[in-house]
Amino acid sequence: MRSAAVYARISSDQEGAGLGVGRQVQDCRALAERLGWPVGEVYEDNDFSAYSGKRRPAYVRMLDDLRDGTRDAVIVYHVDRLTRRPIELEEFVATLDAARIRHVRFVVGDSDMMTGDGLMVIRMLSAVAANESATKSRRIRRKNEQRAAAGLPHAGGSRARPFGYERDKVTIREDEAAVVRTLVERFCAGESLRSLTVWLDAQGVRTICGGLWKTQTLRTLITSPRIAGLREHREQVGGPAVWEGIITPEQRDEVLAVMSTKQITGRRAPRRYLLSGLLRCGKCGNRLYSAARQSTRRYVCQKGPDHGGCGQLSVVAPPVEQLIADAVLIRLASSEFSDALAGRAAASAETAQLAEQVTADRAQLDELADLYAARTITAAEWARAREGIDTDYATPNDDSPEPPAATPSRGSTPATTSPRSGATSTSTVSTPWSLQSWTMPSSPPESLEPNAWTQPE
Repeated sequence: MRSAAVYARISSDQEGAGLGVGRQVQDCRALAERLGWPVGEVYEDNDFSAYSGKRRPAYVRMLDDLRDGTRDAVIVYHVDRLTRRPIELEEFVATLDAARIRHVRFVVGDSDMMTGDGLMVIRMLSAVAANESATKSRRIRRKNEQRAAAGLPHAGGSRARPFGYERDKVTIREDEAAVVRTLVERFCAGESLRSLTVWLDAQGVRTICGGLWKTQTLRTLITSPRIAGLREHREQVGGPAVWEGIITPEQRDEVLAVMSTKQITGRRAPRRYLLSGLLRCGKCGNRLYSAARQSTRRYVCQKGPDHGGCGQLSVVAPPVEQLIADAVLIRLASSEFSDALAGRAAASAETAQLAEQVTADRAQLDELADLYAARTITAAEWARAREGIDTDYATPNDDSPEPPAATPSRGSTPATTSPRSGATSTSTVSTPWSLQSWTMPSSPPESLEPNAWTQPE
C-alpha cells in the first residue's frame, strides 16, 4: 500500500461551508489510520450530484490518478457518495480492474468490492440509491408544478435572488426596480441593448453576482415574465404570480414586439466581409469586427461589454482582404502544397532522422509494455518511463523558435511580402485560421491613398 485516495461528495451545500464533505473526510481518514493506509490525496466534490450525470471534477481526477498508478487504494464514506448511477459504478469497477487495484473500503456498509458477493451487494446498493434519487426527483418536479400553478416563486434557498426583488423573491427592491423601468422605456423608444449595457456600466449598476452586464443578460431581464408579475415554468407563462410586477404585462408585450422586429428574418444577406471573425487585433489580441464608415468597409477592434477590445485599431477592409487572398493563392499554387496533397512530400535528412527516432521510441514502448505485462515493473514505473518518451513529442510552447520563413506550413505563415508592393513591416494582424499571422506592408498599394491601410479611432 503506497498511496490511498479519499473521496467525499455531497449533492447540495446551500450554506457553502463544506461541512458535509468535511465530516466524510474526517471519518475516512480515521478508517485509513485504523487500516494503516497512507492517504495520498483527498478528492472533494462539494455541491455536485452523482445522479444527474454531470461531470464531477474531483471524481474524474481521482479516476485518472488510479489509472496511471498514482493511487493504489480508495476510501469512501458510502457507496452512494461514490455514485448513484449503476452504469457509472461499472465504469469505476472497470477502472479498478484495468489498474489492478484491490483495495477499496467504505466507512458505512463495509462490503469488499474485490469479492463476487461483495460486488453484488455494492451493485444492489447502487441500484437502490439510483431509485431513491429518481423518486426524489419526481417529488420535487411535482412540487414545482404545484407552486407554479399557484403563482408562487421558485423554492430553494440556493437560487440567487432575481434582479429587482429582495431575497424572498416577492418584495420589490425599489432602486433596482427603477433601473428596470428605465431600461424598458429606453429600449421601447429605440435604444439598442448594447448602448443600454454601456449605460449600466457607466452608472455603476452591476448584476446580482456583481459582474458587468452583457447584452444577452439584459435581454433575458427585460423579456422575463417575472418583472411583469407573471409566473413562468419550463419556459411557459402560466398566469399571474403572487408578487407585484415591476412593469405591466402590456409593457412586456411591447418589449417582445420591439425585440421581434430586430431579429434576423432568416434570409442570409450576401457576405460583404471576407475575413469576418478571422482577424485579431495586433495590439490587444481581441477579435476584429466588421464595421462600415460611410462608403468604406473596415475591420475594427471594438470596446464595450460584449467585445472587450482596446478600440485602438481600425483597418480598411479591401487591402487586407486582397493581401490575404494573394497569400492564399500563392500558397495554393506552390509546388510544396501540390506535393503535400498528392502525398509526395520531399524526404530530407531531418525527416529520416525523425523517422528513426520514432521507430526507436516505439520499440522502447513495446519493451515497457512487455515488462509491465510480466509484472517486472509497476504501473507507476511504467508511467514515469513513458513520460520521458512522450516529452520528446510535446507541443512546443510560445517561446519556441518560429519555423523557417522559406517554407510556409499549414497553420502559420511567416512575414509575407505583398505581391503588390513588395515591402514588409512588423505591424501585424493575426488570424485564428490557417494563415495565423501575416505582415502588413509598410507602404500601401499604388492605387490607394497613403492613409488607406489604417485609420485612428
